[in-house]
Amino acid sequence: MDPRIHRRLESEKGQGDLIVEWLNEASTCLAVDMKVSNLCKVQEILFNKEPQLLPLYLDETIQFSLDRIAEVRKTVTGFIEEAGVKQPETIPRIVPVLLRLVSDKAPLVAKRALRASGRILRAALKWISYAAVVTPEMEMAWTQLSSLKVQIINMIDSDNDGIRTQAVKFLEGVVLIQTYPDADAPKKPDDFSLEDIPLTLKIARRRKLEEEANHVMDLLIKFHGSPHVSSVNLMTCMGSLALIAKMRPQFMSSVIQALQKLQHDLPPTLSDSQVTSVQKQLKLTLLGLMKHPSGIEFASTIAKLLAQLGAKEQEIIKAYPKPEDVRRIKKRQQEAAIAIAAKRAKIDTPLILEETEAVASPVTVPKLPELIELSESFIAERLSVEIATELVMDSMAWVPDTMTTIFQREYQPTSTTDINIQCQTIAKLLAAQIKQAKAKKSKKDAKDEDAVMEDLIKNPTISVAEAKRERKREKDREKEKEAKASLEAHEKSLAKARNRLKSLKLSEVTKPLTKDGKETMLLMAVNRILLAEKIAVLGGVSAVRSKILTTLAATFNPYIKEAVLHYITDDMRNRLDLALGWLYEEYALLQGFQRRTTLSTKPQEAPHQAYNFLLCTLVSAIDLVQGKDRDTLLYR
Repeated sequence: MDPRIHRRLESEKGQGDLIVEWLNEASTCLAVDMKVSNLCKVQEILFNKEPQLLPLYLDETIQFSLDRIAEVRKTVTGFIEEAGVKQPETIPRIVPVLLRLVSDKAPLVAKRALRASGRILRAALKWISYAAVVTPEMEMAWTQLSSLKVQIINMIDSDNDGIRTQAVKFLEGVVLIQTYPDADAPKKPDDFSLEDIPLTLKIARRRKLEEEANHVMDLLIKFHGSPHVSSVNLMTCMGSLALIAKMRPQFMSSVIQALQKLQHDLPPTLSDSQVTSVQKQLKLTLLGLMKHPSGIEFASTIAKLLAQLGAKEQEIIKAYPKPEDVRRIKKRQQEAAIAIAAKRAKIDTPLILEETEAVASPVTVPKLPELIELSESFIAERLSVEIATELVMDSMAWVPDTMTTIFQREYQPTSTTDINIQCQTIAKLLAAQIKQAKAKKSKKDAKDEDAVMEDLIKNPTISVAEAKRERKREKDREKEKEAKASLEAHEKSLAKARNRLKSLKLSEVTKPLTKDGKETMLLMAVNRILLAEKIAVLGGVSAVRSKILTTLAATFNPYIKEAVLHYITDDMRNRLDLALGWLYEEYALLQGFQRRTTLSTKPQEAPHQAYNFLLCTLVSAIDLVQGKDRDTLLYR
């Protein structure tokens, strides 16, 4: 055959044939580079050139997740991530494999699987939310993803630092996906959050997802305040909490409290250089939160924390929110509160029947019911157990510590258990409060109108709109003066705090222990170590315990030696190893193989006396042992 024809046929080989060839070659070859290269080429074709072939070759490709080489399993994890993001209908087939890879024995694979899990969870929620009908495959996939979330939550206590870091990043994504975004924040086209999930979706209810996100947030804050967290995990968790606070302002208060607690109580396991790094990261995090619009109401607290961290006054003032930002945020909050109140107080206005000319006799127009009656019926019709629960939980923050006299005098508890009667009672109380609030608002409006009329009387040449604008400008100027005064007062307080700052010396605030006190505490510590024999065996640190006891007995005062010696002679059969270790320690000190510690007491006797005394005492104690064990012990 003409070789040119052979080359033409070879070039016309389909993409499917190439995929089969590469997969077969990857399954038979032993070279790691060849396997990874072939899998990457398969991934390139299935996702960028021929995506319609992915369902056909998906199972064959993810079979390499069982390969014994960790690098191959890591490559397959990246393939699974891209498959779930680009073709979400494959998620039911890849989630079981991802569950196995997350708990892989190789940290390299487990960390890659944790990174992929966050993107696949987001893609699965979007896929289920935008689907017209929820299929059994979607329900199965969501159940498996819920198990995956629980599994990753438990991995936050892993022994591997990198795995803990990736678990924290995954939990950060869970909180951002399963909570409502800030209404004022700009939204990107590919953003997805709790508000994008339909209310009619049964397998993933909004309320349940939000509760789960709040629980995960509590876990992150708890992990952030753990006394044994490493510096890498601490700074990662700090960054995650700061990002959540910026994206979800409802968590800003709890995040500020967590950072404040961290500043006052750093983990004791950190070295000096790690403490410096953590404090620097904490300072940058607080500056970023202070600049954020949602951190305006916590600006004074953040400024105090920054001053304690050693931030310069110029840095704090530069990051401090500007007065116009403060006014804008307060105005936005007031407008939102007014809109919510107006929406809640809105009632259906009854239609008034017009008089017809055909009726000769005067028609009495029915008197409109009062606002309190309309509000009472409106609330009673719409009040449910869920709404009542939300109202109670929302108002718990404003409940005083002690019961007020007005409440004691006016409150009458409901004796009936009928829910309808209880709803009517609650509706009546709420309607009365709405009426009082409306009356206060009308008084305020009347006061503003009187002020405008006064301006018009003084200057008849201006219009009503100009008078209102002038009044508004005066109010803005007053608010600006108040904000400036509060800022100046805060700066003065910072200056006074810096002047009052005094460095404390350890010698001034503490007193050294007496010699008797030190010896008593040392003896008590040794007795506790002696009594912890079973605990040391169960914990696998019996060798460390023996080393501590022998060192203390050989180098410290006679009271320690006496206590350890009594402990050994009480059970010579089982504690001979400890005795031999002590004897070796005395021999090492005698020959100069080992130096005494700086805390040890200087020996009063000759160098060989301690060794000879211990040897003779042990031989005498063994001689008192009854039975055949005596010869064995003496031989040892």
